[in-house]
Amino acid sequence: MLVAGFPAGSFQTNCYVVAPAAGGACIVVDPGQDAVEPLEELLVEHRLTPVAVLLTHGHFDHTFSVAPVCDGHDVPAWIHPGDREMLADPMKGLSAQATAMFGGRLELREPREVRHLDDGAALELAGLSFTVDHTPGHTPGSAVFRTPTEEGVEVLLAGDTLFAGSIGRTDLPGGDFAQMQASLRDKLLVLDDSTLVLPGHGPTTTVGRERASNPFLQDLGPGSGPAEPARRRGL
Repeated sequence: MLVAGFPAGSFQTNCYVVAPAAGGACIVVDPGQDAVEPLEELLVEHRLTPVAVLLTHGHFDHTFSVAPVCDGHDVPAWIHPGDREMLADPMKGLSAQATAMFGGRLELREPREVRHLDDGAALELAGLSFTVDHTPGHTPGSAVFRTPTEEGVEVLLAGDTLFAGSIGRTDLPGGDFAQMQASLRDKLLVLDDSTLVLPGHGPTTTVGRERASNPFLQDLGPGSGPAEPARRRGL
């Protein structure tokens, strides 16, 4: 399996391409701000052709370039319906600080073709199998994608649900800390320790490493969880 990526834009959002191997079809995950040019360079470098764009959630730092990428390659964007409205109206997901940064107005548009993700869905794309897990908390429509490697290790495209040493913030419009706890406990901590986590920001990690050392996951068992953390990551 080929996985490559780069941090895009001022928010340094990780944009990934995933393919069985170089020289064939691939999927693109979260083409954020200023992602078009470096993405095209990555596609040329590995001789890849996108067949779909997967979006982990609707925040504009993950979706800013989705329309030009999808329409430029004539491929669909996949997003959970809970976050679809943010594709055309990103202000719905912004904090007051971010809203002020953009003068209270930021206009984007949907790609020509948008398809909805369902919890537990199995997607067959670019010769790979992806399992969709709906993980609300950071946003109502946050989702993660799992795909196995030939060696049997699972790769988790985690968006802003889980980071190395942290979790996604829940204080933005549509965020919900109780839902985040449930998503982490019921969807991510049930995965094998060897699962490779590719987060929306920052370095890669594994489920086992985060289970052992992430302060926001400690004692996150059935019916329990840490107190509301003061500082987490994301837009």
